[in-house]
Amino acid sequence: MANKPVIVRFYRFQNRLREKTAGLGGGQASISEEALEAAQQALSKMSEDYPDWVSGLIAKLQEQHGRCVDTPEDRRDCFEAINHMAHDMKGQGGTFGYPLITAFADSLYGFTSSSSDYADNRVELIKSHIDAMRAVIRGRVSGDGGEIGKKLTDSLNDAIEKYST
Repeated sequence: MANKPVIVRFYRFQNRLREKTAGLGGGQASISEEALEAAQQALSKMSEDYPDWVSGLIAKLQEQHGRCVDTPEDRRDCFEAINHMAHDMKGQGGTFGYPLITAFADSLYGFTSSSSDYADNRVELIKSHIDAMRAVIRGRVSGDGGEIGKKLTDSLNDAIEKYST
């Protein structure tokens, strides 16, 4: 039996994105002042709306927490839903001037990521995170929050220590 010749094909794909930028042309990329100003205004508008927007997500977290309490047999699904929402929230807070939301959502994401432990103390940890996030948004605690931000962070850390055993 004779060996069949092997046919090898090489494909070279063009990098269209690179062509659209100054990458191949040797030119310099630039963004007009008007475009930058429009982008800044859009971001500012979204930042103004962020507290209302994230309040909806916090309400959904609260709803999932309530399901954890009321239907322990469904906790796995609830933890997954909470984990997905926390993931989204941790990427948004800092962008819109609320880094404490990012920090608390990141912590919540960590607590709901890799565990198969759905015990009552973990449900209480979820509640502590939700309460901390709600306090940030109700108080419009932007930036690091100063003394209030420190107290909220300390309070959440105390709850984590209390319920992590």
